[in-house]
Amino acid sequence: MRAARYDRYGPPEVLYATTVPRPVAGPGEVLVRVHGSSVNGGETKARAGGIKVITGFRFPQAIGMDFAGEVAGVGAGVDVVAPGDRVWGFLGRTTRGAAAEYVVVRPGLLARAPEGVDLVEASALPGVGTTVITALRDKARLQAGERLLVRGASGGLGSVAVQLGKAFGAHVTALASRANLDFVRELGADEAVDYRTPLGELGTYDVVLDTFGDRPWAWRRLAGPNGRMVAVAFRGVADVAYLAAAPLLPGRPLRFFSGNPGHALFADLTRYVESGAIRPVVDTVHPLERIADAHRALEAGGVRGKHVISLR
Repeated sequence: MRAARYDRYGPPEVLYATTVPRPVAGPGEVLVRVHGSSVNGGETKARAGGIKVITGFRFPQAIGMDFAGEVAGVGAGVDVVAPGDRVWGFLGRTTRGAAAEYVVVRPGLLARAPEGVDLVEASALPGVGTTVITALRDKARLQAGERLLVRGASGGLGSVAVQLGKAFGAHVTALASRANLDFVRELGADEAVDYRTPLGELGTYDVVLDTFGDRPWAWRRLAGPNGRMVAVAFRGVADVAYLAAAPLLPGRPLRFFSGNPGHALFADLTRYVESGAIRPVVDTVHPLERIADAHRALEAGGVRGKHVISLR
């Protein structure tokens, strides 16, 4: 099968498409024919060597974490899905390799994909969609009528957060570049604000969702008297240290989590898509052979939704 690999840490150019043995579903496993896989910030950091303590020094390494496709086969003991079923899911917190024509995954890490959505486009959602559901519904407990600020509103996470915030009945303020203000309004934002606006001019909010990740101590101040902030990204060591210490510090609640979605969360995401609350937002679809272009474009910024890799 075709798959993306890299033989050393470095810039996007280290990525290449190659041919590797097709995996086989063992007992309790599902073989999925991948139609699409998205490009995530954590993967670009891994490819660049930013998390070597996790990814190690054995090469070649695979890339890609979430996927959408069709069941191609099941191992012994699997009866929750069958060949031909449309599914989407996640390989696991520390497993990569979804940028390939086939993947083997445990049933608990996938769910039925939404009907009426192309599977390549659908692949834009599993990772970011489940992260935003966890952030807004489970961590922040966003309520109808509350004021939500989304930082990084035009990106993969932010574009879903704007949509889900509106579906929950919140008043959504979206921070984005000037070029993307109309875009986030089209997603449903009640207000679209240039991200360069000084923090002191932004007011206060019931929920602050930070998808960018730097200076959480500064953004935390925008949470109002009963406000809370959820950070779903980080940029540097100082940011991580602050997030780790935040539960012990006075001030508004600040929550940070590492996504590890399972079947129930993917099934919730399917229901949100089928209800019309969320739709996939795709910046560009890249063939596997141009995966380096996708990584390069994500790192350049200014993304509208997700870059996805087509395996069809």
